[in-house]
Amino acid sequence: MTARRPDAEGFLPLWPTLLLQRRLPGAAAANQVLRELVAAEEAGNPDLTTDYRAGNLLAREHPAIGWLRDCINRTAIDYLKRCGLGYRVDWSLHGWANVNRFGDYHDLHNHPHAYLSGTYYVAVPAEAESEPLPGRRDRRPGAISFYDPRPQANMTAIAGDPQIEAEHTVRPEPGMILLWPAFLHHFVHPNLAKVERVSISFNLTLKWRPEYLPVQD
Repeated sequence: MTARRPDAEGFLPLWPTLLLQRRLPGAAAANQVLRELVAAEEAGNPDLTTDYRAGNLLAREHPAIGWLRDCINRTAIDYLKRCGLGYRVDWSLHGWANVNRFGDYHDLHNHPHAYLSGTYYVAVPAEAESEPLPGRRDRRPGAISFYDPRPQANMTAIAGDPQIEAEHTVRPEPGMILLWPAFLHHFVHPNLAKVERVSISFNLTLKWRPEYLPVQD
């Protein structure tokens, strides 16, 4: 395997995990249409959120879906460039809608058989819309948390050590897209508002090319 080289001072960051978080231009107008589209989809399939393999939302010929599909592809290109992949990468997209009502959440999971995974947020309840429930104050309603893929990497961390945080939490907003390696475990916190939380999740699955094989010494 080709060895990476330390910088001029001898430092070499190892095993990075790259998360991309950005807002998409034109999202406000697109989200109105996407929310109506998702509502129509759910009316025909009440198990839309859990039956994510039933179809491919991103394959539909619809202007708003086409806009989102293009945005995802451009985002993936930026992600792969930042990873240093200087060659052509081909993929197929599979997407599905999530409608989370009061109390709904997604268990800790990753996305096997995909290369990259992501979510685009169509509608997210404001924090002030969460119900004033008694008890714990550390709830993060509607947030998504990502977990360090290196088990117990934080066990010996001391104050100021960047390894100390084994969890990274994002509070999404409408128009935000997230993209991450599909192996990364994540957890979607319960929606504690009476307002729906609507998102479109997706996987990028690679189409095989010989260039993907790593060069080994």
